[in-house]
Order: sequence, then structure tokens, then C-alpha cells
Amino acid sequence: MPVPVPHQRTVVLPHQAGPVDDACADTARVADAPGAGNATAQGVRAPAPAAGQEAAQPAVQGSLEPTQPLPGEQRLSADHGPAPQGLTLLLIGEDPNSHVPEMWDWAGRKVRLRTARNLTEAERLLTDDVHCILLDLSPQAPEGRAERDAGHGTRGGDELGVLRDVLRLAPSHAVLVLTYETDAERAADAVRVGAQDYLFRDELDGAVLSRAVRYAVERKRADLAQRQLTESRMLAQENARLERGLLPTPLLDGSDLRFAACYRPGRSRALLGGDFYDTVRTPDGTVHAMIGDVCGHGPDEAALGVELRIAWRALTFAGLSGDELLATLQKVLEHERADDEIFATLCTVDISADGRRAGLCLAGHPAPLLAKAGESPRLLPYEFGGPALGLLPHARWPRRQVELGGSWSLMMYTDGLIEGRIGVGNQRLGQEGMTELVSRQMAAGLSGEELLDASVREVRDLNGGELTDDVAVLLLDRR
Repeated sequence: MPVPVPHQRTVVLPHQAGPVDDACADTARVADAPGAGNATAQGVRAPAPAAGQEAAQPAVQGSLEPTQPLPGEQRLSADHGPAPQGLTLLLIGEDPNSHVPEMWDWAGRKVRLRTARNLTEAERLLTDDVHCILLDLSPQAPEGRAERDAGHGTRGGDELGVLRDVLRLAPSHAVLVLTYETDAERAADAVRVGAQDYLFRDELDGAVLSRAVRYAVERKRADLAQRQLTESRMLAQENARLERGLLPTPLLDGSDLRFAACYRPGRSRALLGGDFYDTVRTPDGTVHAMIGDVCGHGPDEAALGVELRIAWRALTFAGLSGDELLATLQKVLEHERADDEIFATLCTVDISADGRRAGLCLAGHPAPLLAKAGESPRLLPYEFGGPALGLLPHARWPRRQVELGGSWSLMMYTDGLIEGRIGVGNQRLGQEGMTELVSRQMAAGLSGEELLDASVREVRDLNGGELTDDVAVLLLDRR
């Protein structure tokens, strides 16, 4: 059996069938604007045709679209260019001659109507310019209504199977259900299933349908926007939980050292950046601390930083340290990085069980700041450091012994803390500026997290705003 060819129907009001002047056009827009109702009902009389011209007959409902535009449309095209496209309505129903009154959108433009007898035709006609679907539900059989009233039917079940198919076919389109007033409960079920609204054939007119279509379209847009917002919030919450779970928990049980840290990623609304740090105490009483920085501060760099931190912790508990540990970390970096040009700087410190000595390894990273009791803070030597991880395939990272003394504070940091600008020029804070800044804060009696927060806040103020790079600062104290 040949498939019927769907056609597009155009409904034309009587006052649009003949030539119109400007006054008539204005009257038509006022009379037939959304919510205005019929022009005759409002007491507005359509002007008579101009002399020498015949009044055109109203178009028959269901007729094919005329090949020539109407005189009013010709005038609009000539004066204002192509007419803007209005709403398009797709009618799905078994009866292709179902009566649908003329409709107008919020701009006074005629709503275009397409008809489809089944879902196969509807799928072919469901193009991007369709804004709303009007589903003409078949009347419910009396026995089915009786079963539902008796409580034996399935509310919103198989009797709305066509609606469910339409919703699956067009999840982003507004859907209106057209039914009889005797099927009010089924109409309400249709809204619960997913339709935007329902209409009764007995009360249908152009004004009601126009308003319902516009309402359904805007409600669908609002629903989609709300859904996208909810999905974005859920994704942000999941990312926040993931990033928060990836932040380190220092393992210092049994140590008399005090630990503090400050972490601020450069990415907007992020909790994790390319900087990373960790601190653990091994069974022999040695406290191991590490801080590093993956070049860049995007999500890929953040993920790589987490991998390096976890690898460092595992290797440290396995007994590796110094050059052997850094060489193994470089292999991890080389296998996990997305680009051969990605590298990471690293600073590791292993503090003896008595807390008086430490071994220092630098891989292209700024040297820590050491403040002994009764002395001004100073930078530890950097000259014996090695290259950043990922730059040289067979690099070496010597370990330097550092005397700490009985009471001290050791601050480890990433370059985000020292690369902020000071003043209006391009001058950077640098390590010397940071040393002076931290000395001033310590002289004021600050320590621990208060010292770190105050230092980072002052660096940000000197920069004239938020720092664009990731910042990580770690502080170990022994009193």
C-alpha cells in the first residue's frame, strides 16, 4: 500500500484573503493577536475590497497551500524583505482532516501546520523548525473507560502508548494532547506522563489553541533549561566530591611535627589544580614531605598531579627515597602524560626521626624556606638540584643534607606564590620578596595556617587580584 504523502495546510483568515492597506494590517494584528479573539466578535469590521478588485474567498480547511503568496504577504516581502518565520505545529492524528482553527504566534505571525497520520510520517516531518506537537488521541472505547472507572484499568499505561512513543521520538519538543472532555482523566494522565498540556476538542478555538501552543513551547524551554541546570549542578557536585577526595590526608601519627597547608587552584570554580603535595611518616620514624607542580593548570594537569602524588606515597612506603624515587616518578610521568612536552617540578624532604636533620632533593623546583629559632628565615641551597621530571631521560637528583636544629619551621611552596606581580609593572614578587613577606608575618607572631593564609592573602593583594597560577604551600613546625 502506498504511504500517503503528508502535506502542509495553511489556514487563512477572511480579512487576509484580499488586499489590505496599512490600516487593515494594523486592525488584523490587533484583532488576531494572541488573546485578542476574533475580529468580528470584537466589533471590528474588515474593510471592503478596493475598487476594481475582487474579494478573495476564505481558504478551505485542509486545502493545499497556494502557489502564489497572498497580497498582504507580497506587500510585506516587498517592503520589509523575507517574512520572519513563526511557529510550526505538527499535528499527529489518524484523521488528516481534523479541524484545527487558525493560530497566530506572539508576533502576530501565522502558525504553520503540518499533518501526519502516524509516527512514521511524523518522524519524517519532525524537522528542526517544528516547535510543538499536537497529538490527537483517538477516543477511548466505552469498555476501557468503564474498566478504568471501576479500578481495573492501568492509569497512564497502554492507552497512552502513542504519547510515550511521541515523547521518545521528540524529547526536546513541546507536546500538546487533544482529546474529548469525556476523557478528562486520560488527559490529566497525559500530562503526568510528560505532555506539556491538554486541550478538549469541544472548547477548541483559535485563541485558546494559540495560547496553549505558546505556553507549551515556553514551558518546554523552561523545563529543558532547568534540566540542564540541574545536570550541571550535579556534575559540579560530583567533580567537587572527586577533587576533595583526591586532596591528600597527611599521615603523621606518632610525630611531634605540626603540619599546615594552603591550596588554591588557578582554575575558576575548581578545587584541584596541577600543584600537589603530601606528607607521610614511615615506620622508622622518618617524616617525608613532598610538593610539586605539573606545568599548566587544567584538568589534565590536575589528574597527572594526583597520579604523581599517589605514586610518591606508594614508593615512599616501599622504602625508596632520593634519586631512586625521583627516577621512578619520572618513568610514571613519561607514561602518563598526554604530551612529551609536559614536565613537573618536585621538592622532597625526608626529616630524621629526631627532627634535627633532613635530606633535600630538588627537581627544578624552588628551594624551601627554613626559619630556625632566633634566626631570620632563609632559603635552602638550590645549587645541587637536578632538572624537572620529564626533561632529561637519564637525569640525576642528588640528595643534600640540611641541619635543622631543635626548633624550626620549614615552608615548601610552588612557583604560583612567587610569580605574582607587585605594583603596576611586570615586576614579580620572587623568592626574595616572599622571604621578606614571610619574615614580617612571623615577626608579627603568626604561625601555622594563620601564617600561610596571611602570606597568600598578601601575595594576592600585591598582585592586584586573584593569582592566575595554582598555589600550594606546606608548612612543617617543630617546637
